[in-house]
Amino acid sequence: MASRKSFLLRLDPAVHDALARWAADELRSTNAQMEFLLRKALQEAGRLPSETTRQRGRGRPRKDELPPD
Repeated sequence: MASRKSFLLRLDPAVHDALARWAADELRSTNAQMEFLLRKALQEAGRLPSETTRQRGRGRPRKDELPPD
């Protein structure tokens, strides 16, 4: 898996709660929902770099997507 960058993001608590509820409805973590929305906005603006990796789909990974034991 490609390395991931982390950073601190300060959000209004109401915005965070709404995002967390939305993520739960979509079977994503809050972090994955934020990344999904950012990627979508970048793509719509024509600013998503071509070298980005594909984001994993919603829910639990399929057995063939799991790393070998």
